Parts: sequence; C-alpha cells; structure tokens
Amino acid sequence: MADVELPDGRHLDHTVIRLRPVAVAAVVNERDEVLLLWRHRFITDAWGWELPSGGIGEDEDAAVAAARELEEETGWRPGPMKLLMAIDPMPGISTSHHRVYWSDRAEYIGPPADDFESARREWVPLARVPDLVARGEIRSANAIAALLMLHHLRQD
Repeated sequence: MADVELPDGRHLDHTVIRLRPVAVAAVVNERDEVLLLWRHRFITDAWGWELPSGGIGEDEDAAVAAARELEEETGWRPGPMKLLMAIDPMPGISTSHHRVYWSDRAEYIGPPADDFESARREWVPLARVPDLVARGEIRSANAIAALLMLHHLRQD
C-alpha cells in the first residue's frame, strides 16, 4: 500500500505492485510469420500465444535481454534487435515497464534451453494475429500490443 497524493492535495491508500522491467522479443521472418510460444498461465488457468519475455537483469541492456529471452525460450538466435515499443501494461497499479524489441531474422541454434516455458513454438502468420486476438488466443497485453503493431507495420 502506498500513500498517494492526488492533484487536489487529498491523500488515499493505493495498492502498488512493484516489478522489475521486462524485455519482450519478436522475430518476423521473410514470409511475415512471427515466432510465438503456446503456453499455459496457471494464475488465469488459460492457454494462449505469447512472445518470449522475461526480466531485465540489473545493468543489463534491454535489447540484449530480449535477444537472450528469445534464444532461451525458442532455440532461435535473433538478428539485430530494434525497439518496437515501450508499454506499461497496468500503469494504474504496477510499475511494470515492458520494452518490446523485434528482428527480421533469426537463426535456429537448437532446442530451447527453457523448453519448459511453453508446450510448443510455432511460426504464425502475422495476418492471423487480429483473429487470434479476437478469439482470445492471444491474451497477454504486451503480446497483443506488439503483434498488432507488427501486423500494422508489415501488412501495409
């Protein structure tokens, strides 16, 4: 709980969840497919498509963290990472800040070190993204924002 001072000077107690920054990684290949993880989230008891992501280490460069997460979770090593967007998924309650990076190429280096993080990894056409979001198969806020942005950039 935090003591929050409103612009008019009043105070109220407010829940604050403090989290370290998160790096998110996307790779889009020459066929306009994006590499996604199919994973289960036990808190919501839901399956869905997500982008590789994870905490940024202290003094770690966010782009390096995104590339590391992609490699650990998929077995693909990305090319140069470019910043796509920075988002705060829950700014009313959480300090969680996400930096999303993307690359237009990757090299398969072998099975993922963190294969337990997903049931499978697949190249999914960006053209399917709006339908997957509408059907609830992509539920993560950072994935929805990043994938819809990539869909917009690559489909126009």
